[in-house]
Amino acid sequence: MSDQTEVGLWRGALVPAIVTALISILLGVFVRGSSGLWGALLASFTVILYFSVHLLISKISTNLDPMATMALAMFSYFAKVILMGALLLVVTKTTSPESVDRPTFAVAALAITAAWLAGEIRAFVKLRFQLPLPQTKAAQPKSFEDLGE
Repeated sequence: MSDQTEVGLWRGALVPAIVTALISILLGVFVRGSSGLWGALLASFTVILYFSVHLLISKISTNLDPMATMALAMFSYFAKVILMGALLLVVTKTTSPESVDRPTFAVAALAITAAWLAGEIRAFVKLRFQLPLPQTKAAQPKSFEDLGE
């Protein structure tokens, strides 16, 4: 993929994710106050960062062989799961529910994730249809005499 394609995918995913993040922040403040603000902000930062890293890994692995690409992808997913667990553990142990609202974090993270994935799929389909298709030569039909000899 070219740099322009990757930027198009990132922008196509980032715009709906940021819009959803802003809405979740506003709703978090409206429903839960300052704890909702911090929960939604933390979710926004986490989801956008993690998915941006995913697209960066995709860009890095463009010219690698399939086995190296799979290994890099698996490492990326494993590292994200470990880091997400560590982040949630740190937030749970170092903050109170009154300062960072857990349900607001969860709902915001799910909504932003859905928006990111929908935007990325939409951008991929849009970019995919604009890619030039390789030209193939039409196979000339052979007669039965040519096949037998």
